[in-house]
Amino acid sequence: MSIDGVTRELLVRYLDTWAPGSLHSAHGATFLYASGTALDHTTGEAAVRALAEFADRLRGRRLSLLFVAPGVEGLQDRLQQVQRELQTPAELAVHVVPGAAVAPVLKAAGAAAGPLLAMVDDGIPKAFTAKPAEVLATAPAGTWPSQRRELRERGFELTAGVELVEGANELLVAFGTRSAKSLEAFKNEMWALDEFAGVQYRDPGDPEGHLMDISLEPNPGALRRELLDTLRAGPKTVTELKRFALTDTVYRAADAQKVVTALLHTGAVTRSPEAGRLGGDVVIRLPGG
Repeated sequence: MSIDGVTRELLVRYLDTWAPGSLHSAHGATFLYASGTALDHTTGEAAVRALAEFADRLRGRRLSLLFVAPGVEGLQDRLQQVQRELQTPAELAVHVVPGAAVAPVLKAAGAAAGPLLAMVDDGIPKAFTAKPAEVLATAPAGTWPSQRRELRERGFELTAGVELVEGANELLVAFGTRSAKSLEAFKNEMWALDEFAGVQYRDPGDPEGHLMDISLEPNPGALRRELLDTLRAGPKTVTELKRFALTDTVYRAADAQKVVTALLHTGAVTRSPEAGRLGGDVVIRLPGG
């Protein structure tokens, strides 16, 4: 499967995680798929099909699907065909809007009051002034520092970035949220993807840029290097190292716990106190540090 296929599958998996809780909102929920150029029709259809699975939870609640881009030719017909096939209820409203003005579309849809998830191709548009609760964006590989800065300037305190690599083809997938629970859920879905032949992950924060296969148990090499690097700045608690892994690497907090345990076993780091459970308040440092 291609990089586009992996990105699409990641979106669908995260929609399955996002929708159940979001549909509890009395104000309704909104999914936005936007691009500064043209939308991928296959991804748009996949999003409609994924969210239609929750049609039975829509009684008295609204779920709006908004598709905004200068290039939307043929997308309305394709999505209407999918809706007819799936017999989606009126509460699941699909709107295809030509153009690049995202904020007015969100306002017209009443998206400000309820949960909002945005999928944005080609990075975060400068005109994207609305602040959805969560955003998933694609951008050229190598742009993670600027994409992360953009996300944080728009109010997303918690971010994650991963580069997808398939031969000479590369793509950055960036995620922004205000919820640590949502960030952990995104990371879990990211690593739970089936292994796709030819497509690998790369941690934008790994100075050595090693490639990793997609796996429920990812290769810990990059995380080991990054944890040791951050410990060179001084001791950290286990909680701080787990949060670093969650917010500054492609890994999860649970992965950091495993790596710290392994580092202690090999003597690469020390702990204080020296005995007892490896709880969050245990201090980890380099030998002699």
